[in-house]
Amino acid sequence: MDTLRAMQFLVRTIELGSLTAVAREFGTTQPTVSKVIAQLEAQLQVRLLERSTKGPVATEHGLRFYDHAKVMTEQYEAAVGEIQGASGQPAGFLRIHAPVGLGQFRVNALVQEFMRLYPGVEVELILDDRFVDLVAEGVDVALRLAAPGPVQHLSQTAVGRHLAVVPRFLVAAPAYLAQHGVPLQPDDLDAHDFVRFATGAAGAGAALDLTRSGEHVRVETRSRYRINNALAIRDVLASGGGIGLCPEWLVRDLLDGGGLARVLPDWWATPQDLYLLYPSRRYQPLRAKLFVQFVADRFLALPGFCKPF
Repeated sequence: MDTLRAMQFLVRTIELGSLTAVAREFGTTQPTVSKVIAQLEAQLQVRLLERSTKGPVATEHGLRFYDHAKVMTEQYEAAVGEIQGASGQPAGFLRIHAPVGLGQFRVNALVQEFMRLYPGVEVELILDDRFVDLVAEGVDVALRLAAPGPVQHLSQTAVGRHLAVVPRFLVAAPAYLAQHGVPLQPDDLDAHDFVRFATGAAGAGAALDLTRSGEHVRVETRSRYRINNALAIRDVLASGGGIGLCPEWLVRDLLDGGGLARVLPDWWATPQDLYLLYPSRRYQPLRAKLFVQFVADRFLALPGFCKPF
């Protein structure tokens, strides 16, 4: 029996609560995972998992063994990473999580570049706007956009690195402004079609907070069209569908090319913060360390991202 692999299976089973999820993660079958863990139990002569209709649950012995097994598997990953670092050839599986719009528009291309640099690394990029539990879902690195301040929904099992500040402002297509008029003050927005991100609750997000040289206002907007995808909002605005609030990274190329124009250019919305998150484990695989540094170096060179204050 491959004891190290058995420990890896056990650790991830306890973290994920699913033999099927572990099988999918390791590219094997659920019966194989179950058999290997059963062999480990036979070797140790203790039951590590209780099987039930709700899935496997660690026993008291299983939890105690998990603490040691996790350290040992992470030490193994670190040893492999050290050897790979010496050879310059990191390898293995890397799971990355990012918001849908940011992932499609920016992260996807960066991942492709990273894979060209390190051909031994296999990547799974998950694009999803929800907050994820990094450990439970086996995520090595996540990117998250959040309101200014301490990153939200950051558990004790994760580390957050403030990567960039994201300016946000109002934009519209020149054709839309020519047809419907140019707002001269924030209150004028009430007479315009405002395209905004769908929050799932009627009326939620209709109020807009804007700032100009220390002056703050809150205005109501009228949104006939709400979309839960940033790239779709970009397309609608570029086609003249209304006025929208966008992060600079999403529209900088259209602004430079004349496809969109700033609306109320002296006014700014609250910026967002971009964070890199990764599990707070002592031993981080080399491939994950390299990707974290790679993304940190690349993002600040992209238009629409500013160095944190």
